[in-house]
Parts: sequence; C-alpha cells; structure tokens
Amino acid sequence: MNNKWLYGLIICMAIGVANADNHTDTLAKKLNQAALERTQSSVVYNGKYVKIPYPNGDVPKNIGVCTDVIIRSYRKLGIDLQQLVHEDMQRHFSAYPSKRLWGLKHTDSNIDHRRVPNLRTFFKRKGKSLPITHNGNDYKTGDLVTYMLSGNLPHIAIVTDKIGKSGNPKIVHNIGLGPKLDDSLFDYKITGHYRYLPKDNKAN
Repeated sequence: MNNKWLYGLIICMAIGVANADNHTDTLAKKLNQAALERTQSSVVYNGKYVKIPYPNGDVPKNIGVCTDVIIRSYRKLGIDLQQLVHEDMQRHFSAYPSKRLWGLKHTDSNIDHRRVPNLRTFFKRKGKSLPITHNGNDYKTGDLVTYMLSGNLPHIAIVTDKIGKSGNPKIVHNIGLGPKLDDSLFDYKITGHYRYLPKDNKAN
C-alpha cells in the first residue's frame, strides 16, 4: 500500500513538472512571436520622459527605446512590467539602483520600468539569472540579454528562435533604428542573461 502511494506521488510530481515545462515553452514561444511582431512597427528612437497612465501605460506607439521593445512584447502576453516593477520597487526600493544611479528617493511609474538597470534587478529578483557565456546554445528563445554599449549605455534585447549566419540566435532590440531582428547576440559586452516566464500573467 505504501509503495502504491509513493508511486502515485512520483507520478503526480512528474506530471506537475511536465505541465510547468509545457507552460514555460508556450510562454517563451508567445514572447518570441510578440518580439518578432515588434519589428513590423515603425518606431522612432526617443527616450524622453513622458507621463503615462498606470497601470498598462505606454508612451506614444511611434516612439520608444530598447526597454519599450521588452515592455510591449510582454504586454502582448498580458504581463504588465510597468505595474510589476513599480509594485516591487515600492516594497523593496533599496534593492533597486534608482538612488545610486539617479539620486532618486521614491518610485516613478512613468519611467522606472523603462530603465535597463531596473529591469535587470526585477528579472534577477523575480525570474532567473543565467550564466553569461559565449555559446549561442545557452541562450534560449525568450531569454533576455542586457549589454553595456560604448559610452556606458545600458541596452536590452530578446533572444528569438531565428538563427543567424553566425550560427547564433538572432535578437530583437531597438538600438537606434527602431525594433530590429539582428544577428548580433555577441556583438556587445553582455552584462546579464535572464529568463522571465511567470506561471501566471499576474505573477511575481
């Protein structure tokens, strides 16, 4: 009897793991598709401060920066990074670099989620922080990669399922010419590698 109970428990756990893996794969594919769709949008690179609604606020659709590619892609999945980052920063402001980098003393739902250092902190806290390597196989569809560009400019991109001539996954990002699909995963100094695929759209 005990053996049957143990066997049943193992089966249930295996099913639970399989279901979780299926959910993660499905969400990664949806995020990938949402990111690829962003490349069809005409967006002028403009990072000016804009007051926006909260939650689900966005700057005008014809402007944006690298973080807006990420925000808009997740929002297509019903995941509002504006609200999630804001709420986490309200509870754990000292965990974020806003004071250290910009001298801020409180949250600002208009801009906090649009800053790469804040997204890095959020993804590390609420998702998975993965090893930084120079092996393209380590970067999976839907992963997030952050960079430091020349001039100490932070940058962020989404890894896609498209493979470039380099043999590495292509990324979707906005580095100045609007959202683009580029074969440039290792063209810049990588500062972070993350995976954020929450179990539910309101998670974390």
